[in-house]
Amino acid sequence: MLNVGVIGCGGMGRDHIKRLTERTQGAKVVAVADMVDELAKKGAAVAGVDCKIYKDAIDLINDPEVNAVFIITPGFAHKAALLLAIKAGKRIFCEKPLCTTAEDCLEVIDAEVKSGKHLIQLGFMRRYDKGYLQVKEAIKSGHYGEPLMVHCTHRNPEVGTNYDTPMAVHDTAIHEIDVIHWLVGDDFVSAQVLMPRVTKYSHSKLQDPQIMLLRTKNGICVDNEVFVNCKFGYDINCEVVCEDGAIKMPNPAYPSIRKNAAAATTIDTDCFVRFHDAYDAEVQSWVNDAEKNIIGGPTTWDGYLAAITADALVRAQTSGAIEKIKPAIEKPGFYK
Repeated sequence: MLNVGVIGCGGMGRDHIKRLTERTQGAKVVAVADMVDELAKKGAAVAGVDCKIYKDAIDLINDPEVNAVFIITPGFAHKAALLLAIKAGKRIFCEKPLCTTAEDCLEVIDAEVKSGKHLIQLGFMRRYDKGYLQVKEAIKSGHYGEPLMVHCTHRNPEVGTNYDTPMAVHDTAIHEIDVIHWLVGDDFVSAQVLMPRVTKYSHSKLQDPQIMLLRTKNGICVDNEVFVNCKFGYDINCEVVCEDGAIKMPNPAYPSIRKNAAAATTIDTDCFVRFHDAYDAEVQSWVNDAEKNIIGGPTTWDGYLAAITADALVRAQTSGAIEKIKPAIEKPGFYK
């Protein structure tokens, strides 16, 4: 049994506690931590009566009963918890982003490499989605030739007035940044952002929609439409155009309903519904891999690549230019 401590008991934190407690085999939440006492109590209530409550992450990490740590705090707090957990030798699941700056990501990479143990998995759940997995397998088969282009959409019904232009990258497109890198097995080398006419549903601090363009080392061109006030649903699409065919990710399987001289199919309105099964699968895989003492999912290096790609897109939002993407260091052999 993997004894897990969860740091961060907000909405997503409690959702993961529920997942670990009710839908994951081989794991038990034995401790929670949150700086907000009320949130910590809510998290512990989901885990069960024997769950310990801590205010400070360091106390949870140093609890000898805790074998592994879930980090579900805001991104700015990730680095401190990650470094403490690495020092303690604890297995770690960290929700994206790895850190909020590329420099902090490199500091975490350095600590993990020096520890000599693969400890960190990033929470990029789309790699575990059935549709993306089917696309990945089709590409790997070689039947359709090499990938040439990738077309994506990431549409949300609406966002609040606290959501600004850079968040379209850091909070939204970050998912495509990782999953497309994984799908085509190629690193990004440049980024550009085009700004179409702004929707009437946006506000003064948000350019919406945006078209984000990425190019890989081997010349694959990726276009990602990010439209976070589309109003009609949470609409995620991906099509990989190859030399001998095009591979389009299937939509979730909802029935087509015909009524009143119209045909309609449901579109999800929430990411936690759309990717419910993917969230469950990534956590179960992380727990299963603990028995083998491996990290089978997105690594710390993947988190760093996502961070520098996101930084380039944010620069491109203001410059309008094609921005280069180049890691500050060579990929350590530790991650190869």
